[in-house]
Order: sequence, then C-alpha cells, then structure tokens
Amino acid sequence: MNRKFALYALASLTLATLGQAASAADLPQRPAAPLLSPTPVYNWTAIYIGINGGYGWGNQDPLGLISNRFDGRQLNFSGGLFGGTVGAQIQSGHVVIGFEADLDWANLNGSGTFIPTIGGVPVTAAAISATTKIDWEATARARLGYAQQNWLFYVTGGLALLGTNSSFIPPTGFTCADFQSNCSRSNKQVGAALGAGFEYGFTPNFSAKLEYLYITAASLDVSHHSEIRAGLNYRFGGM
Repeated sequence: MNRKFALYALASLTLATLGQAASAADLPQRPAAPLLSPTPVYNWTAIYIGINGGYGWGNQDPLGLISNRFDGRQLNFSGGLFGGTVGAQIQSGHVVIGFEADLDWANLNGSGTFIPTIGGVPVTAAAISATTKIDWEATARARLGYAQQNWLFYVTGGLALLGTNSSFIPPTGFTCADFQSNCSRSNKQVGAALGAGFEYGFTPNFSAKLEYLYITAASLDVSHHSEIRAGLNYRFGGM
C-alpha cells in the first residue's frame, strides 16, 4: 500500500511540474534591455577659418622706427584690432597640434613729448611732439593643446609682422633736416608672438576662443605689446 501511495505521489508531482513549465512557456517573453549608445567624442581635427578681435597695449620707440641715430625712448600706446584667421589642426587622444595664421587691422597708437638725445646729449633744448602706431599686424603660429571633449587649452608661438608708422614735429625754429632724419616713416617690423588660450566647441563645427598674445619686434627696444583677443572659428570637419 505504501508503495502504491509513493508512486501515486511521484506521478502527481511530475504532472504538476510539467504543467507549470508549459504555462511558463506560453507567457510573453520580456524584451531585452536596450544597449546604451556610447558617448560621442568631440573631434578637433579640421581645417578652419574664423574672425578675431581684441585690445592691445604696450610700448614703442617712435624715433627708433625712423632712424637709429637717437637714443631709445618708449611711448605708451593702446587700441583695438580686428581681423581674420585660418588654420589647421589634428587631434590624437587628448593632444591637439596645429598651425594658425591671422591678419588684423589695428589701431594701436600713442603720442608724447620729450627731448631727443644722441649718446645722452640733448639734440635740442625744446621738446618734440611724437606719435607712433601699429596700423596692421600678422602672425603665423604653431599651436599645441590639450583637449577635454569640447574644451581645448593651448599654448602658441611663432612669427609676427607689424606695420608701424611713426612721426615727430620738430620744435619751433627747427626742421627735419636739422635732425638729419625724416620726420616720419612707415615700415614693417619682423618679430615674434607668444601666448596661450582656451577654446570651447559649442557645436560640432563652431567654437569660440579667448587668448593672450605677447608680440614684439626683433628688438624689444623698438616695439613690444600685449593683446587680449576673442575669436569665433568655423571648422570644416569635426565630430
């Protein structure tokens, strides 16, 4: 009797298990969890064009730009600038290496009065009125940066070319010939540009930058000044 009861119980348990398995097979399958899309990586590799503008301030020797006869005398000057930019860069990991050139109209000017000297000896007893300015400037610079997604932090350096213009008015009773010099001269000064800045990409192709540049002629005694520039770039490429 006990044997029959055990066989009956085992058969009942088996039938119940098979019934539950069949019911579970009829249930709708739960959909698989969607795969998460990878976070897009911002790409700084591109050829780009842009505009820039800012403010500059510094010192320039008006007589040194006209003739090398006179002792150096620096005048303060300042003003605005505006122009265009073209460049190219490539990104590898976080490192961005590129080259950038710009050409800017400038209105950096200053004036003052002083007694010119040669070898420490005054040329006249009366002061002259002098003006000095930078009409335009161009730079060609390398850029080395660190990219963190949309942010790019960089240092930059290269060549600079300045379009300078200086003049002076002799004291009453004197002429330019008395100074064995012309009273004005426009020329080009070759120098260097160094700086640093940061750039933020607010779309895959557009970015805005803010940078500081120190620009000097070949001789620091002739011309040197600082600039703060803001710019907007459009990149032909990107993320």
